[in-house]
Amino acid sequence: MGTRAVLCGYYGQGNGGDEALLASLLQMLPASVTPIVLSGNPAQTHDRYHVEAIDRKNPYAIQQALRSAQVFIWGGGSLLQDATSAVSPLYYAGLMALAQKMGLKTIAWAQGVGPLQRSFTQWMAHQTFAGCDAVSVRDHGSAAMLSNWGIPFTLAPDPVWALESTPVEGLWDLPAPRVAVNLRSHPQLSPARLETLTQALITFQKATQTCLLLLPFQAAQDLAIAETIQPQLPDVSHILQLEDPQQLKGVFRGVEMAIAMRFHGLIMAAAEGCRCFALSYDPKVSNLMQALDLPGWSLAEIPDDPNAISQTWLELYANGEALSTDQIQFQVDRALIHREVLETAIGE
Repeated sequence: MGTRAVLCGYYGQGNGGDEALLASLLQMLPASVTPIVLSGNPAQTHDRYHVEAIDRKNPYAIQQALRSAQVFIWGGGSLLQDATSAVSPLYYAGLMALAQKMGLKTIAWAQGVGPLQRSFTQWMAHQTFAGCDAVSVRDHGSAAMLSNWGIPFTLAPDPVWALESTPVEGLWDLPAPRVAVNLRSHPQLSPARLETLTQALITFQKATQTCLLLLPFQAAQDLAIAETIQPQLPDVSHILQLEDPQQLKGVFRGVEMAIAMRFHGLIMAAAEGCRCFALSYDPKVSNLMQALDLPGWSLAEIPDDPNAISQTWLELYANGEALSTDQIQFQVDRALIHREVLETAIGE
């Protein structure tokens, strides 16, 4: 009969990072497991990954799916955090609690736990993780939180390190050298700061004559920024909107350097051997910078002088080092530990 597993995450919501986590999870699931994905866009999820997908907001369909399944997997990323909303952790914790009550094997997979600012969400997270059959986390901060709660876990780098990338058609026809830029909307990325970064990009492009690829990871938050910047760039530039996470990762194969805000933008770039410059808006990005020793600034630290910024980028472009093949392989091998967690917990 085989095992049926319900996969729950921020899927089908047009976010490249979360899609990459889903693609990694599907890649790592034991072959005998049939996935049922809870998605914000079931038709798209079904077409893209050739899996069964149901509407993540349809309680009846979710209950039917849970009834037909033996395993429930919280698939990757910062699902349990109350920084963006207090409703989101309720949704995820509620489903996990329901799955546990219905007797499914439950796995919290490749989690980034927190930030949890409210005591209620902290309590809820503690309870839900405590009821899981297996837990894996992707960073030391999450590991520390679970240690404090006395919950056993496995720590390994984000699974997207191990996601297989696919080439992007037409990328090699664009003039080289190429530099990728990924910015997202954030309260700290004020209009003034964005203007400063844009001026720095203009100076950088004039000095390097690179083709700038603007890469929105989530159209709702990134596209408007890319569309604001692009007309101001003096030389060749393109906005690349890629829906397929494996292609999104594949872009970085053909890029010399990446300037990125998004967590998975930096991981994909680093994994494909790109020099990276991070602009951090979140502790997970700052932690990644520390773990990989990546140059960058938090948004609050960005210099007010565009020339100082472009100088820093030029220095990295001319003399910076990407991760070595050994360093990348180490991260990929360790990221595959998340696959072992699935195999052991599901017992396939």
